[in-house]
Amino acid sequence: MNGRLTVAVLGPGGVGGLLAGLLARGGHRVVCLAGEETAGALRDGGIRVRSGQHGDFHAAVEAGTRLADAPDLVLVAVKETALREALERVPADVLRDDTLVVPLLNGIDHLELLRERYGPGRVAAGAIRVEATRVAPGVIEHGTPFTDVELAGPEALRERLEALAGVLRGVGIGVSVGQDVEAALWGKLALLAPFALLTTRYGLPIGEVRTARRDELVGAVGEAVAVGRAAGVPLDAEAIVARYDAFPAATKSSMQRDAEAGRPLELDAVGGALLRAAERHSVPVPVLSRLVREIG
Repeated sequence: MNGRLTVAVLGPGGVGGLLAGLLARGGHRVVCLAGEETAGALRDGGIRVRSGQHGDFHAAVEAGTRLADAPDLVLVAVKETALREALERVPADVLRDDTLVVPLLNGIDHLELLRERYGPGRVAAGAIRVEATRVAPGVIEHGTPFTDVELAGPEALRERLEALAGVLRGVGIGVSVGQDVEAALWGKLALLAPFALLTTRYGLPIGEVRTARRDELVGAVGEAVAVGRAAGVPLDAEAIVARYDAFPAATKSSMQRDAEAGRPLELDAVGGALLRAAERHSVPVPVLSRLVREIG
């Protein structure tokens, strides 16, 4: 995975659009897969990114509703609520054996679905830490001063993941690579769930949550960390809270933005996944349970 890559981006929304724009600006061939209206807008106008970290820029991309030829990489960046339907845009028989499929979804339950569809030899685990919003087709606002991706997979995928990490770093994305898939997924879920649930439940950005609702925030983080530890992942509650304290005060979660826009919520992928894991491991999670119940 060297030189100019062909990258298919399934779901060019906030996250997918930001990555598509960065990769296209970096000289890679980017094919965005979406509905006809969005695909048409991207073909005509490309992607425009407004970002404090990466600058404001425009990048041309290809776009369609269904993948027609094999890429080097497929980035799956749709919402969990639309995943099954969206995967019809990426037929398994179009991919090469060495095509790498990297999901950047919230939650922990999607990986098995992707492995069943595309084969474990193609699918790695991915997690992204960023706040980016699609304000119109092809127009992306990036709100955090970081864009960090964590990749993980078995030893058989290590060489391809390291090569991909080099590509992503080359376009300005922070990347780490590991073999512990569970650690990658739980590291994101434990950071995301308290943030998403509290900002959505109270309609507040992180700055107000970490002051007015700090006890709840700390409690929710403690519960998420306890579940992750029960699943075998050594998470650090203080480090997660410190990450929240470093977020720009106006930062909103993607779930909160979906709620404000009347879109379907990833409540099951985020909160539901945590509650199911808590039940499996017999870990009490009263704060998280109440938040999920009140949002739902």
